[in-house]
Amino acid sequence: MGHTIDTSKSQIGSRTRVMSGRRVIKSSVSEITEENVGDVLRQALFTHEQNRSEIDYLWKYYKGDQPILHRVKNIRPEICNKIVENRANEIVSFKVGYLCGEPIQYVSRNGGEEVVKQINMLNEFMFAEDKASQDQELVEWQMVCGTAYRGVFPDDAAEEDEAPFELYTLDPRDTFVVYSTELGNKPLMAVKYNTDENGYRHYSVYTENRYYSLSDLGVEVGVKAHAMNSIPIIEYPANNARLGAFEIVLPLLDAINNVESNRLDGMEQMVQAFIKFINCDIDKEGFEEFLSLGAIKVKSSDGLNADVAVVSTDLNQSQSQTLKDDYYNAILAICGLPNRNGGSSTSDTGAAVLLRDGWSDAEARAKDSENVFKRSEKKMLKLVLHICHEKDTLNLKLREIDMKFTRRNYEAIQSKSQVLISMLQEPKIHPQLAFQHSGLFTDAESAYSMSMEYYEEQREREATENMVRENLNHINNEHREVQTQGVRNGKN
Repeated sequence: MGHTIDTSKSQIGSRTRVMSGRRVIKSSVSEITEENVGDVLRQALFTHEQNRSEIDYLWKYYKGDQPILHRVKNIRPEICNKIVENRANEIVSFKVGYLCGEPIQYVSRNGGEEVVKQINMLNEFMFAEDKASQDQELVEWQMVCGTAYRGVFPDDAAEEDEAPFELYTLDPRDTFVVYSTELGNKPLMAVKYNTDENGYRHYSVYTENRYYSLSDLGVEVGVKAHAMNSIPIIEYPANNARLGAFEIVLPLLDAINNVESNRLDGMEQMVQAFIKFINCDIDKEGFEEFLSLGAIKVKSSDGLNADVAVVSTDLNQSQSQTLKDDYYNAILAICGLPNRNGGSSTSDTGAAVLLRDGWSDAEARAKDSENVFKRSEKKMLKLVLHICHEKDTLNLKLREIDMKFTRRNYEAIQSKSQVLISMLQEPKIHPQLAFQHSGLFTDAESAYSMSMEYYEEQREREATENMVRENLNHINNEHREVQTQGVRNGKN
């Protein structure tokens, strides 16, 4: 297949790199076959290499390898500070923690008791596969580079554990999906590759029912069928443009680094200021003596006034801080992060604080990310349910499952409780609707089923207690009647 473009050492210059999201890889073929898989792969690699170079740049930027570290200063190059204020890491960490800090739960969509029971089993399978931590890793890739990939494969017979499937979060630098150019842009194939010790790549290509193994040398290693009826690698784009969370503010992030570096340069240059000599002549030995003693006496040869002074320029720190704060506030607004202005007002309410400090904007961005995430998650669930059906462990359908992000579930819990109580007291509202629309429970169906079961148990217990109480009263009444009758007979 020939050598591909080497992007392992991407050029990171001192200037901001201009990027606008990852490119979607497409092909005009209607089906991947043994005859065309090599050609489609070769054509797809040209686009993938561009994406890979940008993903690698963004990943290094996120870890702290930023352009300011390659800064060159021509004037007084000995004073050249390179300060990285890693706001990119701050943005990604907040987005990941806010979106999936709590595990994603699968819940029933108006299903019966048996459906709820099977969905609980599905949640147990996901817990066994440690899906919560894998979701965080997946969202981290999304927020860094705009896209992420997950692999779903059935367990081998020898490695079968509690869950009949395996989940993997894949590195987007060596994974990609090729889509059709036809209506619907159906995925044609997914590619995962690795590089051996000799620098050659080995490609694993998956279609809906075939697996192709190819090498970078153009030698076809193997072709075999699989029974998953779906491509086992699913792409999770962060948005339609496949933009990373901090990619759109790269110039502002670099500007903050420049401001901080220049501020420290200004401080050092003020401390290490030049000495100027006017109308006086001093040799090297005299200057060194001046440096050691801290004072010097000079006399000009022409009898004119002599002067010795320090050449320094103070950097206006307040103006620099204002500029930096302006950059930082723009970053928060563009990326949808809450600010830390604080502020205080005697009339502040909870809702007012959420609006003022940007938390409502952060919530809106998170909901937008949820919808895009769910679209890919449904593809993953479809494959998981197929594997579970083949292993005879679950018999669920995709339409019976809904996904809930448990973020901020206990916010305004008192108001939600009051709404639930009010709706339950209204005889025209079905209790199940009250559970669904109060917003108090993440899994409203399960909460309703458990509550109704508990309610019936309490009613049965109360009925039993009432029956026992009535029987005791009846026995006591009969006993008292016998005693009364005996007293009467004794008197007679």
